[in-house]
Amino acid sequence: MSLTVQELRNEIRAATGRFEREVKASFTKEELRAICEALGIDVGAAGRPSKSQMRRLIRAHVGVAESPEAADDSSFRKSDLEAIADGVGVSFEP
Repeated sequence: MSLTVQELRNEIRAATGRFEREVKASFTKEELRAICEALGIDVGAAGRPSKSQMRRLIRAHVGVAESPEAADDSSFRKSDLEAIADGVGVSFEP
């Protein structure tokens, strides 16, 4: 059976050194920054990037979008989370 969206988020949190959450919650700004660091995305050059900027960078880096400019800046969907989990080294059954 595949992981739920919440389980995927928690697996990504754990893989990036963050705490798992018992309630449904999208990623915080700090968690997005940790994901960027785990993927090797330099967000320091952007100063203090917004959540939407980091989501775009992450989507482009894991191949969900062709470029940050072409990427969606909304909350991650399950397919996005699966690509991110793969990018940070989470093993799961699709």
